[in-house]
Amino acid sequence: MSGAKESRLKLAGAAKKYGPTIAVYPLDLEVKTGEFVVLLGPSGCGKTTSLRMIAGLEKPTQGDILIAGKNVTNLKPGERDVAFVFQLFSLYPHMTVLENVAFPMRAQGLPVFESKRRARDMLRRLGIEHLALFHPARLSGGDQQRVGLARALVREPKAFLMDEPLGTLDGGIREETREILRSIHNQAGATTLFVTHDQAEAMSLADRIAVMRDGRLLQYDHPRTVYEYPADLFVADFVGSPGMNILKGRRNGQNVTLNGLDISARVTDSEDIFAIEEAAAEGACFLGVRPQNVIISETGARCIVEHTEVFGSYNLLSLRYQQGFLKAWLPAGVRFREGETVGVNFLSSGCRWFSTESGKALAWRTLEVTCHATV
Repeated sequence: MSGAKESRLKLAGAAKKYGPTIAVYPLDLEVKTGEFVVLLGPSGCGKTTSLRMIAGLEKPTQGDILIAGKNVTNLKPGERDVAFVFQLFSLYPHMTVLENVAFPMRAQGLPVFESKRRARDMLRRLGIEHLALFHPARLSGGDQQRVGLARALVREPKAFLMDEPLGTLDGGIREETREILRSIHNQAGATTLFVTHDQAEAMSLADRIAVMRDGRLLQYDHPRTVYEYPADLFVADFVGSPGMNILKGRRNGQNVTLNGLDISARVTDSEDIFAIEEAAAEGACFLGVRPQNVIISETGARCIVEHTEVFGSYNLLSLRYQQGFLKAWLPAGVRFREGETVGVNFLSSGCRWFSTESGKALAWRTLEVTCHATV
């Protein structure tokens, strides 16, 4: 595969309605040349519709689609020079696997020898070269999907558009194919827009993640930024496994007290570039804290151990307090009995604050977290 060519993708106020139903609200999103961007969100959030608008399979109700700086809104799919990988990929049943993968290059006029050489190389990279002479009917669903993926990747289009292409693969093969896909992308420098509802998949693949919900773009940034500085409560819960712990509190000046937990924080207004909006220095608020930023110690606010989930190298502890539950990560060797009382505190640098009205991130910086009770 050759090096990257100018292939920016851009949705400029692109929106899609089906009758009175709005599938995608006006969306402004740009994918840079050579970038791997993941559209992430639950089913029905508009991510696949956005992908189909770029491919030309859906026409925007309003707005424009640009590829490599050219407005392609009114062009047919075949005139856009993009490769679309569907979740369920259809193969030509009368062709062998090798012939299926070589077909796009033969259609472009590439000589038989060269098209088959490149097809075999792609099959080898995806670990399915041994299937080259099989027909699709003899393949498992997962192998058929990998053949479909090979047929798309072997081309050299301006961009790859992928709609949950790994969704039908089993766990181990899925992880392996994910690594191969990212490796192929890095080598080719191809522009890729990838749709998934799997946040772990998004975190491992993306240069940037676009989180969508109900047809709207909520946050578009690097995976680490989306994880550490979620734009709102939905992103905080959706990105991460499990999502952020969310606790209700009340601010009075610089002090925030948490409902039902003997922990308070001192905050200050900040110029934090990741914050979405400001809030008054008085009134209700939400605190978000990741499970790895919940500290278990002999001293701390009292919580009761509900249960422990074992994940091999670490454990996930579920804790109950007066107003709800907390999740905390622990090393595998640290164990507590169900019903045991433990102390908790929060790492101040891991605290994030959200509005109770809009759910959006607040421009507050945590100066310190104080625990008032001992166990």
